[in-house]
Amino acid sequence: MEGKIIVVTSGKGGVGKTTATSSIGAALALEGNRVAIVDMDIGLRNLDVVMGLENRIVFNIVDVVQGRCKIDQAAIRDRRIDNLFLIPASQSDNKDVLTTAGVERVTKKLKKKFDYVIMDSPAGIEQGFQNSIVGATEALVVCTPDVSAIRDADRVIGLLYSRSLEPKLIVNRIEPSRVARGEMLSHEDVMEVLSIELAGLVPMDDKVLISSNTGTPLVLQNDSGAGQAFRRIAKRLNGEKDLPIEMPSHKTSMWTKISKTFGLK
Repeated sequence: MEGKIIVVTSGKGGVGKTTATSSIGAALALEGNRVAIVDMDIGLRNLDVVMGLENRIVFNIVDVVQGRCKIDQAAIRDRRIDNLFLIPASQSDNKDVLTTAGVERVTKKLKKKFDYVIMDSPAGIEQGFQNSIVGATEALVVCTPDVSAIRDADRVIGLLYSRSLEPKLIVNRIEPSRVARGEMLSHEDVMEVLSIELAGLVPMDDKVLISSNTGTPLVLQNDSGAGQAFRRIAKRLNGEKDLPIEMPSHKTSMWTKISKTFGLK
């Protein structure tokens, strides 16, 4: 049985796509699947740093596509999570060095070796995006609750539909207290505009920065709200369709409750 190719993409950079990719890939591996994460951001690789594997790179995805090495030579095994592998991007090549035909040929081979292949697409809709989606069987769009990210995500969603992919939405970096104060859009606002199926809601979490800087998978931190949200998303992708989507919430202080009760706020 062939594996699934899931592209993780966004219209706008800086929405947490790389964190989402590494977290979902790690979580799927924790579920017992053999997983390869492929960094398609040629020239600007950073997944290797986020996953703490930057010192072990010998070959990259450009080498694989251009026939200079085999997939097994480029795939770096994670030492902490069994069955998790990274195929890094090239840092020295031009972002347009790969062709869609070459990437598609490699994705067909990857499907035979792994249960899940997670393609980390560069932000935007240029050649890197086209290469990332060429072999995809599923798509996840990462979006933060702000107008510019929503507008760019809408453009990407249209392109995914034009390639017969039905994307699912991850709303990232939700701050419930700011939503309650009317300072941030809610996930309902985002969904109303984008009108696609929801894959999961991820709260803002200070531990994301620590995880990225130390190369420690976020999903291994039980006290990370974002990490737990990504684990639930992975479970749904892995077949637990009935797992409810947990709404991020914030704790209301006693003083706030008293103030509201007596109309002081």
